[in-house]
Amino acid sequence: MIPHPASHTRTAVTEHAGVVVNYRTGATTVLTGGALDAWLSAVRLSDAPEPVVVTTPGPSWGTHESAARLDTSDTPPWPWRVAALVSVALTLATRQTGRSEHRFGRLARLAEAGRALPPAGTAHARAAVRSVRWAARAVPARIACLEESTAASLLLAVGGRGNVWRHGVAADPIRLHAWICDERGLPVEEPGHTDLYTAINTSNPFGAEPR
Repeated sequence: MIPHPASHTRTAVTEHAGVVVNYRTGATTVLTGGALDAWLSAVRLSDAPEPVVVTTPGPSWGTHESAARLDTSDTPPWPWRVAALVSVALTLATRQTGRSEHRFGRLARLAEAGRALPPAGTAHARAAVRSVRWAARAVPARIACLEESTAASLLLAVGGRGNVWRHGVAADPIRLHAWICDERGLPVEEPGHTDLYTAINTSNPFGAEPR
């Protein structure tokens, strides 16, 4: 079912299709042809944000080189480890508490916890992401990019620092990803192909504008 355009929906337009993400439920709809044209017309008449154009750098046939194993890093200092475990636990509790169809929306709102705080420096943001990834290995639960970026955002906020949380779309094939940026708007502890994602939703009080 296609949702109605609203302030909680975001639209990404690729070369061949449109992607509509509902930031209350996490429902993602791909539209083409007349359905996409009708949706874009409805967006213009609503309070929904303007569609974001997703650029495609060229055919990839859905493949990119990836590391065969996770990079190893030094064990974070114990204060970071304790705080990261608490942040991960709170993120998972937020995900599981309440109506299941609103899990995505709860995490997206939690990821914006530090939006009014002064920005974290690059080293501070890296420490937060690395600490969350360390904590995630100790927790027997599914922790994907949304949970990881949310927990890192929360960890920074608890320490009095903000971040630029982003959720974006890439094409060829269409896929979604969440990550955080530093004060310069650069992805933190992310692989190079994160640049293929165009942000369509962001807590962005100080970083560069979405591309």
